[in-house]
Amino acid sequence: MKKSVLKLIGLGCLLIGLHSCEEDFLDQQPTEFISETELGEVVNLNPGLVQGSVDGIYTTMFTSGTGGTGGHDDFGQKAYDIFSDMLCSDMALSGSVYGWYRASITEMQATQDFTFTDNFQTWSYYYSQILNANLAMSNLGGPDADPENPEVRALLGQSLASRAHSFFMLAQLYADDYSADQPILPLYDRLTAETLPKSTQAEVYGLIESDLNRAIELLEGYTRGSKAQIDQSVAKGILAYAIAAQRQRWDMVAAYANQARNESGTVLMPPTADTFGILGGFNEVGNPSWMWGVDINENSGVGLVSWWGQVDFFSYSYAAVGDTKVMDEGLYNSMRADDIRRDQFFATPGANYLQPLFKQYDADRVPFGTSTQVKADYVYMRHAEMILLEAEALARLGQDGQARTVLHSLVDNRVVDPSYIDALSGQALIDEIYMQTRWELWGEGKSYFAMKRNQATITRGNNHLSFVGESIAHNDDRLTFEIPQREIQDNPNINDQN
Repeated sequence: MKKSVLKLIGLGCLLIGLHSCEEDFLDQQPTEFISETELGEVVNLNPGLVQGSVDGIYTTMFTSGTGGTGGHDDFGQKAYDIFSDMLCSDMALSGSVYGWYRASITEMQATQDFTFTDNFQTWSYYYSQILNANLAMSNLGGPDADPENPEVRALLGQSLASRAHSFFMLAQLYADDYSADQPILPLYDRLTAETLPKSTQAEVYGLIESDLNRAIELLEGYTRGSKAQIDQSVAKGILAYAIAAQRQRWDMVAAYANQARNESGTVLMPPTADTFGILGGFNEVGNPSWMWGVDINENSGVGLVSWWGQVDFFSYSYAAVGDTKVMDEGLYNSMRADDIRRDQFFATPGANYLQPLFKQYDADRVPFGTSTQVKADYVYMRHAEMILLEAEALARLGQDGQARTVLHSLVDNRVVDPSYIDALSGQALIDEIYMQTRWELWGEGKSYFAMKRNQATITRGNNHLSFVGESIAHNDDRLTFEIPQREIQDNPNINDQN
């Protein structure tokens, strides 16, 4: 890892706020020798000592520069949602004035050259989040702690789930395909000043699953204060994705996806004017279909350097002045004529062709925005994606009838005549679910995972600026990042980019 991160890790055991702990405890246990277990006992008495460090994990998810660069494509989790949507080609860059994403991502130069900043930025962001989670866990008594205090249990569960989410993202973005024995990433599961060699995919996914299973246990009975926090249903959703990425145990994928959506308290977004389409929009965390998301407001400090600043025509944005991010034309044309999701995109050929003008937009709906301050919210997970993942898993199990029933619960709310679903089975049903996933979740950072699960080959439409009409396999090396140059220089245990 880069030296600056290693220095932070070395400082990771510094204690936070212990001056407020019980005096007799500190008299018996000098702070310079305090262990994770002893610190966990202190935190059990006052969970507020660590609440801030866990909250910081969530704040990092929408803060600019958290990938270690000053780039206008560096703004937390949604930055990597754009990266992945562009790499799988469902999001096309149809115009380029300022150059963001063009050479590095859409021309796939960064994914072939480890000196490009995007490799470092992505790596740095997720390993920083892993460090943040490990710091929080160390202060909570360690990842194996079993605290009695419900608040502390919830904090530990959230930290474990956050670490698992970051390792899952790294495993997807830095490996061409799933292969259990392939070494891919250093596995920092504890605070350490040592650099580590790459662990295999089986080991990485093993930790991801272990963390999430533990998190699910610890989050039992936890009621979160806001959707920005991970609760048990979100942890189950992440676990469903992690198992599905290994293309096995589809029964578990179906079960966890089903539990995630049904236990979340969310509902499928209906095709009504106040929640969907021309008068709706994916801009409000209070949307009853959002399982995980964050309220972006005047105090969030989010402006031009954001998802909205890159994609939304109705924000103060690059998208409004020529750097247009749109739906791939072939993907748009593959939707049925009676599909309401077609209405989310501007379908008149021209400068704004296939921009998501009616899906994701600032609620003021003023072109180029009236303020540099973003107030539209971020979505990380929603009800519909769990429906689609459950249907996919059931279809892969050969349970076509059940898969069609689950799929109907979504499609019946998206097309006028969904009867064609009843004739689908086998691979044709799996293919339909894959396409439904791409149509439903465009711009939300999930199509890339679906491409890899389905081992799909993508063909770029006419509205891309590069590789128009080219077909690219899911495991093409150009679709995944390289271990960055700085990591290879600073970590003697890694001596190659792959």
